[in-house]
Amino acid sequence: MTDAEIGSGAAIDETAIVGYPYDEAAGPAVIGENARVRAGSIIYADTEIGNDLVTGHDVLVREHTAIGNSVVLGTKTVIDGESEIGSGVSFQTGVYVPTHTTIGSHVFIGPRAVLTNDMYPVRVPYSPSGPVLSDHVSIGANATILPGVEIGERSFVAAGAVVTGDVPSDTLAVGAPAVHRPLPEELEGGNDL
Repeated sequence: MTDAEIGSGAAIDETAIVGYPYDEAAGPAVIGENARVRAGSIIYADTEIGNDLVTGHDVLVREHTAIGNSVVLGTKTVIDGESEIGSGVSFQTGVYVPTHTTIGSHVFIGPRAVLTNDMYPVRVPYSPSGPVLSDHVSIGANATILPGVEIGERSFVAAGAVVTGDVPSDTLAVGAPAVHRPLPEELEGGNDL
């Protein structure tokens, strides 16, 4: 049984689940107008998503997640819950977002990028702290962002980068671990997805 409030104009494939019940006391999944949720996708109860959501196939959005308007969640994207995501965000295929992550608006996250929230998995007790991605950030394919890292506005993390520390605004982060250098002038000013 599912509990969902879905806006007008939505198209939800038959094998998609919106409002997956994880707890008897859970509130509904709320999705705005004109959503397109494709086969195999599961959106848990206690989520709130704005208008014009588009998912690929087999997307997972866990409980206590807030997502803005005009967001694309590519095939096999996983958002593990307790996160906030702005508007105009595009996740490409296979992006992983852990709990306690904050993502601003007009952010692009490339294929198979991984955000993390536990510095020492299964080694010590921890309080999860995912990354914070500010507005107009771009993350390249296969990049890895470590727990608690803040990526400043309009910054670009290159494909394959391993980001172990904060990235200032208007900066290009490259390498493993990522190093910082000024963005070329033609890349300044962010993106408008």
